[in-house]
Order: sequence, then C-alpha cells, then structure tokens
Amino acid sequence: MTGEACFQTENSDLIEKYSISFVPENERHGHVRDLFTLWFTTNIAPLPIVTGAALFARSHLSLFWCTTAIIAGHFLGALVLGACSAQGPRMGLAQMVQARGQFGRYGSVIITLIASILYFGFFTSNTVLAGAALHDVVPVFDISATTIVGALCAVGIGILGYKTIHLLNRCGIWFMMSALALAFLLIFRQAPPAVWQIGSFNRWGWFLTFSTSLVWNTSYSCYTSDYSRYLPASVGIARPFAMSFFGAAIGASLSFIFGAFVSAAEPTIAEPLHALSILSGALSRPLLLLFVLNIISHNALNAYGASLSIITLIQTFFAKWSPERVARIAISSSLLITGLILSLMFTTTVVPVFLNIVFALLIVLVPWVTINISDFYFFRKENYDVGSFFKSDGGIYGLVNFPAVAAFFVGVSVQIPFATNAFFSGPFCGVFSSIDIGWIISPPVTILSFFLLNQKILWIK
Repeated sequence: MTGEACFQTENSDLIEKYSISFVPENERHGHVRDLFTLWFTTNIAPLPIVTGAALFARSHLSLFWCTTAIIAGHFLGALVLGACSAQGPRMGLAQMVQARGQFGRYGSVIITLIASILYFGFFTSNTVLAGAALHDVVPVFDISATTIVGALCAVGIGILGYKTIHLLNRCGIWFMMSALALAFLLIFRQAPPAVWQIGSFNRWGWFLTFSTSLVWNTSYSCYTSDYSRYLPASVGIARPFAMSFFGAAIGASLSFIFGAFVSAAEPTIAEPLHALSILSGALSRPLLLLFVLNIISHNALNAYGASLSIITLIQTFFAKWSPERVARIAISSSLLITGLILSLMFTTTVVPVFLNIVFALLIVLVPWVTINISDFYFFRKENYDVGSFFKSDGGIYGLVNFPAVAAFFVGVSVQIPFATNAFFSGPFCGVFSSIDIGWIISPPVTILSFFLLNQKILWIK
C-alpha cells in the first residue's frame, strides 16, 4: 500500500489524529507550496496592519523609508522562520518536542512553558480583535456575541487540525490577495498627494521599524515546524525553507506597508481598519469581512500551537502518556474557556496587557532560536534520535543538557541590560534611544557560549 493510500484509510477522520507524537513516513502528505500559502495568508490580518500603522506614526519616517525598513526587517526575520520550518519534514515532530534534543527532557520545560504563554497571549488578544472587527461588520450583534463566535471558530479550526488549517489558507490566499490589492488601490486613489511629503529619514525611526519587523517573523519560530511536519522527508530542506521564507516575508511586509499607507492617508483616525472603511466606501463591509475571516483563521494557528505546546509541557512529566485527539480537544476547549473569560471580563485591557507580556517574553526567543538553528544545522547536522525524545530519562539527550541550558541563560542575560518593555528597563536601554538592541548582541554570545560549553563537556568526558 502506498503512503498516500495508507493516509487515506488510516487517517481519514475529520479531526487530526496526532498531537505531539512522531508522524510516520507512510502518513506524510501535502505539497511544499502549502507552506507559502500558509505563511502568506496568515500575515494578511488586522494585527500586522495595525502594527504597520503604529510604526509609521511613531517613527516619523517617510513612506519610502518606512517601506525599506519594513521589507529589510521582515526578510531578515523570515530567514529564522524558514530555517525552523524546514526542520519539520526532517523531524516529523512539533517544534517544542524537538527542543528536548537540544536542552534535554526537563531542560526544555522553560522554553515550552514560555511558548505556551506566548500562544495563549496571542490567542486571547486576537480573540478580542476578532470580536471587535466582527462587531463592526455585523453591528446588530453585541461585541460579547461576536467575540464568542470568533473564538469558537478559531478553536474549532484548531481542533480539526493540520489539514484543515492548510486547506483554509490554500483557499484563503486568493481572497486575501484580492482584498489587499483592492484595498491598496483604494488607498492610492483617494490618498491626498501630501502623503508622500510626510516624514523623512531618521536613524532612530528606521531602526525601530526594522527591528520590530524582524521580531515579528522571529516570534513565529516556536511553532513553524508544527505546520510542515506532515510533509515527506524526501522534500529536503531547501524547498520548505524557501516557501516558508517567501510566504512570511512577502505577506508580513505587504500588511505592514498597507498599515503605513492607511496611517499616512488618514492620520487623524487611530484605528486603521476604521480608516479603511471610510476610504473604501461601499466596499468597506466586504473588505472588513475578509479581514475578519482571516484573523479567525490566523487565530486558529495560535489555538493549535498553544494546545501542542501545553501537551508537550504536560507529557514531559508523564512519559508514558500518549496524547492524541482527545487530549488536543480537551486542551483546546480549556484554552477556549479561559481565553473567553479573560476576553469578556477585560475587553478593553486584555489586549495591551497580554501584548506587553508577549513582547517582554520575546527576550527568550532569540537565544532559544539561536541554539535551535545552530544545533540542528551545524552541530548535529540534522541527525537526531527521535525515540529519545519520548523516553522518561531523556534517552541519549538526558534530562538536562547543561551546555544548551547554560548558553540559553547567558543569551537571555546579555539582553537584560538593554531591555526596554512595559515591565522593566535595563540600565543601558537608552544606548540607542530606548530601542531594544539586545537581539543583536545575544546571538553571537549564545553561539560562542554553546560552542565553548560543548567543547568543555566533551573534553571532560
């Protein structure tokens, strides 16, 4: 029986069978091009548009210079996303499970816990945004009802799983490309000529826009292989990397640039989607509806990624547990209930609070992804013992891989003096006009520490 036929007979149920377990080769399926549609469509959403608008207003750049910073940041950040996504077909595992091969079974707990918090924060924040946007499209329903509908749809898609997520993005790319192209056309036609004279080049504004754009795609790195792990290992590394890279870089860049154009065209309106509805006239309702549908589809990734991360975290301490459909449904339902309670009780405050938490926690992603990429591509050269990931003693990777854990904490520590967020400002945060430059310093320090610590351990052995 061929692999495809085997998949159709054994895994034909509507709800995805697997959660964090290894996907056997005879159940792999799909096309590499699906990674482009996933990461492109995912990034055509209200949150990146709002972020692009905010960056333009804050940076005081001209549209030209703002666009160059956005493109440079997203294309550099997408290199990280692509490098993590390309690991999926080779490993056949969710991203956080793979961390056990780098940090050890218990050593991976901290990054898995933080990934879970990040996804839950993004899920809850996007639930509020989806509810508000859907209320604007269908104002006859109150915002509580539209918030519940948005959350139910996102979690429902996440429960259906991998195939449904990819299917929606394959179909959605045509609608979202058309919607974005039409929205751009409307902006160009109605924007006053003065938009091209707004702002000018300044180093602070350019670097702020560049660094924020770079971090945007890097923040996806904790779950990129979740959406490539069903591809056959025979697809290799280069093609999954390229499709993920270009999809994320182009999609996110277009959304940020569009947000910047909306902000320039309607600077007196704080909400970009409201400005779009004014500029698009009779077409506002269909355009907003498409953006609402896409934010729900995008939020399904947060629900799906959060459930896999939480399951990975729990299974770390219960090695004999083999979670499948029921576990993912139960965890997803818990996320839905908790996220909705917070969204409905603190509608006006939950988004800024959670986003502040998320941005503060991004400090851990830089050293983690540095170790992940260097270990996968350079130290172990894509070769891992998958069976050891599920052994109670950590197998050949042990319970704690001290060189990786120590290098991780070094990578976090060197960022703290330069950190600036809603909760903490380091003593050197003003070195570059209150822009966090820790992400530049951390990678070389983390790699050097990881290499030297590994050499020392090997020498002692």
